Amino acid sequence: MGTLIGHVGPGFGFFIIGLWHLFNHLKLLALKGPNYKSLPWFPSNLHRLRRLELYLIMVGSLFSVAMELFIGPERHQPFDTDGSIPTNHLHNFEHSSISLTFFVYATFALAIDRWCNRNIPAQYDVVQFIAALAFGQQLLLFHLHSSDHMGVEGQYHWLLQLVIFISLSTTVLGIAYSESFVIAFTRSLSILFQGVWLIVMGVALWTPGLIAKGCFMHEEEGHKVVRCDGKESLHRAKALVNIQFSWFLILLAVFAASFYMFMMTIYGDKYNKVEYSPMDSLSDQEDDVEAQKIGGKSSEMQCFVSGAGNINNKAIDYMER
Repeated sequence: MGTLIGHVGPGFGFFIIGLWHLFNHLKLLALKGPNYKSLPWFPSNLHRLRRLELYLIMVGSLFSVAMELFIGPERHQPFDTDGSIPTNHLHNFEHSSISLTFFVYATFALAIDRWCNRNIPAQYDVVQFIAALAFGQQLLLFHLHSSDHMGVEGQYHWLLQLVIFISLSTTVLGIAYSESFVIAFTRSLSILFQGVWLIVMGVALWTPGLIAKGCFMHEEEGHKVVRCDGKESLHRAKALVNIQFSWFLILLAVFAASFYMFMMTIYGDKYNKVEYSPMDSLSDQEDDVEAQKIGGKSSEMQCFVSGAGNINNKAIDYMER
């Protein structure tokens, strides 16, 4: 993973899965409303490729393992001549272990869906639990990384660990609170943001023209790392990493809110024609009362106000005045 493609490739995979989950959770919320319940993975509309998401995770994970252990190393195998693991390949085994855990998750999710009765108890809880193990493995190995994740690269990885922790926490919480849209929404965004940050990390660390002023590319133990020529340059480079993270976090918030409104507009309108939103203006409600008067109809106004139910008669009398 210590290369440009080694970060951009997995990052693109996390981004696609996170975006796919975000789309489906919002669509599910719009269609189900109060009956919403999250799912650990989502089938595609293609009949023969219903489990496409799981297949993509499996293929991507196996390709990542192959890149780390057999394609990336100079001799196309990760072991030393005596069969031991050389020091400069320890990080390859750590990265491949992360990919292998996600492969195990996708494999069991596929097996439970394909060969087991779909109505077996707690099937989604088990799948969520294995996903939590995968994120836990990812967080542990990035935290205890054998490579020298110090300096600028260390700052990128430390911030990445925060995002992984959110993915882990929301996956665990999703087992007990599967009806909570906010938990599933946050989990999808964290997976998407993992992908974005991995791509940013790869481009920023392995593009010479984007390395911070006062820092340079240096080869150590068979792979390139970014070093700085002094404490001031290092402090400035770390501060720039923090600023990048904050900017992308702002963009994520803007995208999340905009995508939410877009999905609710596309899928939500036709399911809420006779319902009133809690955010309806008072003037809109007054127009409805006048329309009922002119038609000679006497009916109660219905409004969903945080689950409160019907508007009481006092509120209607006040509005009629």
